[in-house]
Amino acid sequence: GEFVRLGDLIENIGNNARTPVFRAPELGQTGTIQVYRIIEAARANGVSVFDTRGISEVLVTRAARTVAITEIERAVAETAAKQIGVDDPNNVSVYFDSGVRPFAVEPNAATTPRIVQFNYDPRSQRFDASIDVPGSAAARKKATRISGYLYESVEVPTLIRAMARGEVVRDDDIEMQRRPKVEVSPDTVRTSTSLVGHAARRDLRAGLPIRVSELMKPELVGRGDTVTLTFESPGVVLSVRARAVESGTEGEVIQVFNPQSKRTVQATVDGPGHVIVRSMKAARSASIETTGSVK
Repeated sequence: GEFVRLGDLIENIGNNARTPVFRAPELGQTGTIQVYRIIEAARANGVSVFDTRGISEVLVTRAARTVAITEIERAVAETAAKQIGVDDPNNVSVYFDSGVRPFAVEPNAATTPRIVQFNYDPRSQRFDASIDVPGSAAARKKATRISGYLYESVEVPTLIRAMARGEVVRDDDIEMQRRPKVEVSPDTVRTSTSLVGHAARRDLRAGLPIRVSELMKPELVGRGDTVTLTFESPGVVLSVRARAVESGTEGEVIQVFNPQSKRTVQATVDGPGHVIVRSMKAARSASIETTGSVK
């Protein structure tokens, strides 16, 4: 409590045990009492026979529970969610000013802090509030004021490193972050599974939301690569080595040069280093010279 009693300092002193003799330290703090002062306090209250056991000073720690910043943040988010009309308090991001610190309350005080006064300006996104902890005399005696800013947020995948065009995103390249809702457009990638396995259509910076338009399927054929060009027609499959004039991803139609016939044809990228031309007319098979295998 607020006072150190004789029974806290000296054992087996009967009815004098509950006599207050010193003011206790602040909640959670430790103070020092010299033994000669304890002797004086004991004698002043009629206790004169005891053994100091050679001790010169006593350390007194006042029990307390610390209300952490995360608890305060949760209380603010829940209050703000109701005020600004957000269904889930998890979607309210709170940032405190530098003066906001954890604080101590009595050990038996309720575990959840409560916002008793809350002011919010939607234009500046600034807030200030007072905190109460039910059951805490210390919280009632000295109101804890907090301030900062908050906004509605959503969780999106971001990159932990910058990526060059054509690089493929892997699972360990991704970090989920909360971003202001106003920064997230309708075409922003919202899940990590929608990002993994795709390639960067342009250079991407780390830590920013990513749009669908900034991604593409991985490049399976590079410009200038030697590829297998397959022509398929009913009953006939012909393959030949060729050179890609363009790069392409799976399913893209690119131009491919056949060095044997000196002709350029359009083919669909079918896999790594493989493109294919499909035709329903057998006569079109004459457009490709057979220098590879016949299947």
